[in-house]
Amino acid sequence: MPPFSMSLADYQAIVAFLRTREWQNGEELRMGDSQKGKELFFGTGQCSRCHMVRGQGVRLGPDLTLILNEKNPSELRVGITQPSLGIRPNFQGIEVEFSSGKTLRGIAKNLDTFSLQLMDREETIHLLKRHQLRRVTKLRESLMPASLLTPTEIEHVIAYIKETRSQAPELNKHGDSAGVWKPSPNLNVSFQRLKHAADEPQNWLTYWGNYEGLHFSRLKEITPANVSGLRSQWSFQYGAGGIESSPIVVDGLMFVTGPLNNAAALDGRTGRTVWQYRRSLPEDLRKGCMVMSNRGFGVLGDRLYMATLDAHLVALDAKTGNVIWDVAVDDYRKGLSITHAPLAIDGKIIVGVTLAECPGVGFVDAYDASEGKKLWRFWSVPQEGDAARSSWAGDSAKFGGAPTWMTGTYDVETDTLFWTTGNPLPTYDGSVREGDNLYSCSLLALDPKNGKLKWYFQFTPHDTHDWDANETPILVNGTFQGQPRKLVIQANRNGFYYVLDRVTGKFLLGKSYANQTWAAGLDASGRPIVRPNTDPDPVGRYVCADAFGNTNWASPSYDQRARLFTCRFAKAVAPTVARRKIHEWASRTTAAIFEET
Repeated sequence: MPPFSMSLADYQAIVAFLRTREWQNGEELRMGDSQKGKELFFGTGQCSRCHMVRGQGVRLGPDLTLILNEKNPSELRVGITQPSLGIRPNFQGIEVEFSSGKTLRGIAKNLDTFSLQLMDREETIHLLKRHQLRRVTKLRESLMPASLLTPTEIEHVIAYIKETRSQAPELNKHGDSAGVWKPSPNLNVSFQRLKHAADEPQNWLTYWGNYEGLHFSRLKEITPANVSGLRSQWSFQYGAGGIESSPIVVDGLMFVTGPLNNAAALDGRTGRTVWQYRRSLPEDLRKGCMVMSNRGFGVLGDRLYMATLDAHLVALDAKTGNVIWDVAVDDYRKGLSITHAPLAIDGKIIVGVTLAECPGVGFVDAYDASEGKKLWRFWSVPQEGDAARSSWAGDSAKFGGAPTWMTGTYDVETDTLFWTTGNPLPTYDGSVREGDNLYSCSLLALDPKNGKLKWYFQFTPHDTHDWDANETPILVNGTFQGQPRKLVIQANRNGFYYVLDRVTGKFLLGKSYANQTWAAGLDASGRPIVRPNTDPDPVGRYVCADAFGNTNWASPSYDQRARLFTCRFAKAVAPTVARRKIHEWASRTTAAIFEET
C-alpha cells in the first residue's frame, strides 16, 4: 500500500469508525443496547452477583470492566453460557474441610503446598494453612451458574461491557464510576477505626501507624532479650527498584507497593499473594526530574489509595485489586509526580506532589474517597492576591517549588491537617528569589473541610541548602511551662528540633540536635539567627548540615510512655555516633521540654 497524505480530521474519523466494528471469524459484532445491558447486568440478569464493573457488583468472578481487552465477543458469549469451560486463574472453585468436619466453599485466590488464600461466597478472605485442613478439593464446576439470558439479552450485556471498556478506569461522563459505595462489613477500615488506630496494635492502618505520626508500636512480643533471635520467614519480590514502602496491615492482610506503582495484597503469615496490581506507566515520564519510588497506600473502608509517578490517584478494591477509579491529579509532563502514601481521613483522600528539582509549584489536594472528585487545592506558594506572595522577589514565585512530597498528619481533636513543604527553587541560587519564599520549608496547618490555611510556621526562611521541611510533624499532648498544651514536634533537616503549639502555631522551643554551623540559634519567634558567609557560592563553603540534612524523610518515632523522641540521621552523618548522641540528648531533655521549660 503506497503512502498518501491525510488530514488529522480524516484520520480520526477512520479510527473512530473502525473502533465501532469488531470481527470474529468473519462475523461482525452484533449490536446490542448498552442501557438495557446495564439493567440486565445489575437486575434480572444477575451478572452483578458474581462480577464487578467500575466498582459495582460482587467479587467472586473476574472484574469485567476491561474484559473485552482480553477476550473477544465470541469468547465472552461462551463464557456467559458455559462458565465452567475456561475458569480463569485465581477464580478456581474450591472446597475445604477442617479437622472439625466443617466445610467451606469459595474461590482460591492462591494455593500452594503449605497455604491457601480463599474467598468465600460472602467475600470474606480466609488465610489458611494446609496442615489445618483435612481435605482440599478443587471443584470442576464454576461457582458462577450458567446464564439464562436469551441471545439478544447477552448482546445487550456485551454492549454494556464494551461501553465500560472505553470509559474505564476513568470516571464516566455521569461521575458514577463507583456508584453508591457501601464498604464490605468484613473488611472495613472506617474513619472511626483510623481515629483509634492505637487500639489495634496488631494492625498498621496508616503510613505512620496512626494519625498523630508517632510511628511507634505498642506490641510487646519483641524485647531486648529476644530480638537477636528474629529470623526471616518469607520474602516478596517487587521485580525492580529500591523499596521505600511502609506496608498497610489489616486483619492479617498486608498491602504493599513497589517503586514503579506495582502493588500486592499478601497473606501476612506466608507472603503469598491474594492479588497483584501492575500499572502501565507512560514512556515519556521525565525520569531525570523524578524520584522513582512509592511509599505506600492509604486505606479507607474497603479501598486502597495509591498515588502514582504519572501524577494520578488510584482507588483499588482491597479484596481484589480491581480499579475503582483513576483520576489525574495533574499533568506528569510538567515534571510532577507523587511518591508518598495518601492520607485518608473522613471521606477524603489527601495528596501532595513531588517536583524533584523541576521548576513548578507544590500543592496539597483533597479528593472525594467515593468517586475521586477533587474537593479543594491549597498552593504551597502563595497565589496572586495573597499578601504572602511578596515574600518572593519579582516573578520568582511562578517557579517557586515548595513541593509537598511527604504524607501529612491529622489532629482529630482540632480537625486540623498538618502538611510539610519542601525547598524553594532554584535550590542553591537564592539571588534570583530574594525574600523568605513562603510557604517553602514550612509546616502548614490546614482546614480539611475546605483547604484553608489556619496557620503556618517556616523553619528555614530563604533556604539555599536544600533543607526541605518534609520531615514528620508528630502530634503529642504534654505539659509546657506548667500548662497542658497540644503540641507538634519535629526534628528538621536544618539541624534544629522544634516544639510548636499545634492550635496556634506559636513557637515554644527549638534546639540543635546535631552538628550544625549555619545558625547561631533561634530567636524568640523561632526564626534562625543565620551566621554570615554560609550561603553557597561558586568557590564553595563548608557548612553543616550538608544537602542531606541532619535528618531526612525517614520516619522518626515517639514513645508516649517514655516521652522519648528518636529519629534517623541522614547518611552524611556517621550513624553509630549520631544515633548514640540523639538518644542521649533525647533521654536527658525530652521530659524537661514538657515539664520544666
